[in-house]
Amino acid sequence: MEQLNADAAELEDDASGLDGEDEVVVGADFTDHVFAGERWTGRRFVDCRFIDADLRGLVTERCEFTECDFTGADLGESHHRGTALRTCVFSRATLSGSTLTACSLLGSQFTDSRLRPLTITDTDLSLASLGGIDLRNTNLDGLRLREANLVSTDLRGASLRRANLSGARLSGTRLEGADLRDALVDASALAAARVTGAKVDVSIAVGFARAHGLVVDLGDHD
Repeated sequence: MEQLNADAAELEDDASGLDGEDEVVVGADFTDHVFAGERWTGRRFVDCRFIDADLRGLVTERCEFTECDFTGADLGESHHRGTALRTCVFSRATLSGSTLTACSLLGSQFTDSRLRPLTITDTDLSLASLGGIDLRNTNLDGLRLREANLVSTDLRGASLRRANLSGARLSGTRLEGADLRDALVDASALAAARVTGAKVDVSIAVGFARAHGLVVDLGDHD
């Protein structure tokens, strides 16, 4: 009984001690906890579980979440600046109405999650898995999506100008009507996507044509 009480007290301390800066929380279970509307600065979490947690309206600045589980969590209308969510799991999570500014989602996995509408700027999504996620009409200008999994991701009408998509997996990706001008993208990968009506610059168009076996003659002709 004393051990059970000690465990409960420890968990309560974990939940109540999030207001201070420079704290590192390792392996804590915040399943079903309510942190809605709170403000966290400089918090660090490693291998923590936020399963089905209420994080709606949460504001974070310079926080770090590493290998954390956000399955079923509600992060709707949350706002994050300079926060890192690396190798985290977002399954059946909600991020609708959220903003991410100068953040890192390196290696994180999104499955059956709701992200739209989403405001995301100057953020690193390298190695992230967004397969099948609905990101229609989302502004992703200038984002780093190196080696990201975008298989069957719905990016119709999205803006990806100046985005770095090098090494990204684009099989079955919906890019109809998307803006890819000045983006860095592998032509061979783009050839596996659905691109009807997409806007591209000359360099992307040439690479795409060559990936389809065309011989492109850009020489001047009188």
